[in-house]
Amino acid sequence: MDHSRTRELIRDVPDFPKPGIVFKDITPVLADPVAFREVLDDLAAYVRTIEAQVVAGIESRGFIMGAPVAAACSLPFVPIRKQGKLPYATITEEYDLEYGTAAIEAHVDAVQPGQRVVIMDDLLATGGTAAASVRLMERLGARVCGLAFVVELGFLNGRAALPGLNIHTLVRYD
Repeated sequence: MDHSRTRELIRDVPDFPKPGIVFKDITPVLADPVAFREVLDDLAAYVRTIEAQVVAGIESRGFIMGAPVAAACSLPFVPIRKQGKLPYATITEEYDLEYGTAAIEAHVDAVQPGQRVVIMDDLLATGGTAAASVRLMERLGARVCGLAFVVELGFLNGRAALPGLNIHTLVRYD
């Protein structure tokens, strides 16, 4: 699918969240119903192609993509959240950041052993959060059958953190 309209709508926000970073803002895509529908349709087609049984979304923009795709595919949706945000018993996965560590969580009953899970987020950068999400789902017994992102910052080589995994992106910046 041609995502030239999506690419046109993504805006660069310089020096966010800190100086020297150019943030790829997808909110204009979300504000354009036609472009947003095209993004969701593409992601849903990918989910069907890889025969996922569960859609997991990484907080927070992964929720925006993952939940409607899960509903369109009649699949369960699993939120992967920052530590301390889920109300029930959780499993936690820590990962390294540029300065320090962070942690994500999912409910202990989020997936069933052997279920095929696709993980979604808005952006693939260095791959750290995505790799932690893969480890989290695998620790729950799931089989990660793919990852899907609206934007990929190819120059940051996030795919290297996700070796051997099926990765689908709509717009890539090299």
